[in-house]
Amino acid sequence: MSLTDDERSEIDRNLFITVSGPPGCGATALCIRLSEAMECPYVSGGDIFRDLAEDRDMTLTQLSAKAQESDAIDRALDRRLLSIAETWGTTNAPFILESRLAGWLAGNRADLRIWLDAPEEVRKARIGNREETAAEMSVREVNETGRYQSYYDIDLDDRTFYDLQINTARWSKEGVFEIARTAIEAYDSEEDEGAFETAAVELSE
Repeated sequence: MSLTDDERSEIDRNLFITVSGPPGCGATALCIRLSEAMECPYVSGGDIFRDLAEDRDMTLTQLSAKAQESDAIDRALDRRLLSIAETWGTTNAPFILESRLAGWLAGNRADLRIWLDAPEEVRKARIGNREETAAEMSVREVNETGRYQSYYDIDLDDRTFYDLQINTARWSKEGVFEIARTAIEAYDSEEDEGAFETAAVELSE
């Protein structure tokens, strides 16, 4: 009996997975496919940021500008993400957390940490129909790098601890999913000789 496309896409693994990368990297597309295949929820830092904007009756651009003036917004977002990571890190249930800091915040609680990226011109083209412009995207990336270095001594350019890094410009969305799926399905905790450890992130008030 042959398997249907849906059955071939199913992933039967109780793993806590983080997905990170810059704007336009394809993280949302991958998280949607993974959550469907693993039949599990996922939380996006972008969705939380949009919730914060709505709570304050602001646009994303306005909230991003406000975040550059004060660390309160960034820290509120990061505390929520850390709380989610701490909760799901103890459940032994499949879950996906997506944000620029997801890999850092989840730390060694995560079973698999994935970094997605693509050349800047590709990412700018991908966000062409979003509220945030390409120019704003570039400014936000630079500002975030400086802010997180200042807040938590985190170097966003340090990708050495990620278990899987994918240039999403080289494959289709389905191809990126298949690469991630293969890695997830091949993971065996008994054969795991150890992830690169990261120091716990201290989120002071």
